[in-house]
Amino acid sequence: MSDVPPDAPAAASSAGPSGAPRPLRVMVVDDHPMWRDAVARDLAEAGHEVVATAGEGRAAVRIAAAARPDVAVVDLQLPDISGVEVTRRLTAADPPARVLVLSASGEQQDVLEAVKAGATGYLLKSAGREEFLDAVRRTGEGDAVFTPGLAGLVLGEYRRLASAAGRADDGAPRLTERETEVLRLVAKGLTYKQIAQRLVLSHRTVQNHVQNTLSKLQLHNRVELVRYAIEKGLDRDD
Repeated sequence: MSDVPPDAPAAASSAGPSGAPRPLRVMVVDDHPMWRDAVARDLAEAGHEVVATAGEGRAAVRIAAAARPDVAVVDLQLPDISGVEVTRRLTAADPPARVLVLSASGEQQDVLEAVKAGATGYLLKSAGREEFLDAVRRTGEGDAVFTPGLAGLVLGEYRRLASAAGRADDGAPRLTERETEVLRLVAKGLTYKQIAQRLVLSHRTVQNHVQNTLSKLQLHNRVELVRYAIEKGLDRDD
């Protein structure tokens, strides 16, 4: 099942003229029609634009190229290719979509594979409506979002990988003092809102620092940024 409006426009900026969060263009990928329709209905009622739905992975990748969603809500269990592969393809597309995995599985392997494929967030289907809608909004902002208990699992895996790699990168781009300060708080798992409060900055200023840092480091999303920061030991208190 799929539905794509004609002449879908390119993704817009993350905030409207007033600075308030803008409605997001969202795609829902799930092989259960009733669940897919319920998720789409919740998104529409919250003011978001559901630009497409799909029940199969390959169809989702094809449809997303035309629909150009800001955020794709993706289930892992699909009848043809896996949600992990869909995530990998959507985040590698031009333009890329941010992916929020919405799954019944909280297994470590599933979570880590989704994140490594490029997912910005991972939420269990047991989450409430408001928690889900907040996760979609934060995913659209590039904020890493995880069901409570899963964030620690992901950070722990990144620390393990960083310790095993032990690689030095003397040619790393130089960050400003403020960018490093923001990066340190990102590595500790703080949200953009919490960082803004901690540093007495606007939410937009924090986002700009993160975007500048991503550009300098040639990274693609906040999840990769957290991994980089942990590799550099920025998640540890001095």
